[in-house]
Amino acid sequence: TVLYFEDTSVVKKLQEAFPSYKDNFPTWSQHTSAMHQFAIWTMLEDMGLGASLQHYNPLIDDEVRRTWNLPDDWMMIAQMPFGTPTGEPGEKEFEDLSKRIKIFL
Repeated sequence: TVLYFEDTSVVKKLQEAFPSYKDNFPTWSQHTSAMHQFAIWTMLEDMGLGASLQHYNPLIDDEVRRTWNLPDDWMMIAQMPFGTPTGEPGEKEFEDLSKRIKIFL
């Protein structure tokens, strides 16, 4: 399992260093985490492994922090269990794209 964390002390330092952008740094840090999650998931898939993205936090945060002696400033974002696939994922229904995406030319 890959555990994804955000070091909130880094975000706070950036907010202090660049006050005119301070409200954006938490969102930008989430974007960065999402890009890493996508890249790692893609790498695992390229290796023939399956993965999923889970969000059990905050239910497991304290136990994870204790188990690995992590700083309080580290906020868990997500968990990505991976391994050899034993079957295909089930069908998933999606709302029509025209209702979820707007394109302006």
